[in-house]
Amino acid sequence: MLITFEGIDGSGKSTQATMLEQRLRKKGERVLLVREPGGTELSERVRSILLDPGVHINKMAELLLFSAARSELVEEVLVPALRNDTIVICDRFTDSTLAYQGGGREVAARDWLEAFNRIVTNGLVPMRTYYLAIDHAEAMRRRELREGGNNGDRMEQTGTDFYERIISSYDDIAQTDCQRVMRIDGRLPVGEIHDLIWADLDELKVEG
Repeated sequence: MLITFEGIDGSGKSTQATMLEQRLRKKGERVLLVREPGGTELSERVRSILLDPGVHINKMAELLLFSAARSELVEEVLVPALRNDTIVICDRFTDSTLAYQGGGREVAARDWLEAFNRIVTNGLVPMRTYYLAIDHAEAMRRRELREGGNNGDRMEQTGTDFYERIISSYDDIAQTDCQRVMRIDGRLPVGEIHDLIWADLDELKVEG
């Protein structure tokens, strides 16, 4: 089972992914938590480049770098884990490409990016995606508290219009792919969000 978490930077998705992993482990489940970009030596090196505010990367190069890291992660980590009946939790996956590079950077149309994603992942699709929805102002407030005035990484330093387009893209994904994507109000208390996710996952496992 592949479960992914999505949302803009500061939405709380990483916190929820970690909480879910810990609870599943306590129940005795075999579980793996990974992040994107990352999870392999190559992908972690690509991550450091992509998030470096001192590096200029054009929007197509950015798309290809994220996708190269994902392809490596899928082949080297995700597919072997899934074949071993491991519950895989991924902090970001293909929806991030649709939202950030498609919506934010406007690098290509959604249908082109979806076809490209299928090639990159060899058709791997999450069973469930949890999208934590918050507005940009709230995300900025949280990041400032977390980082203590730090300007943030290369993605976080991009302007408000960029993030508004990302949010709009995420909302569109959640609406058009509602069988897979569960939209959750990211302003809810952390524990309440976790309970919603846990209840939904219990239902998914029963159906599965």
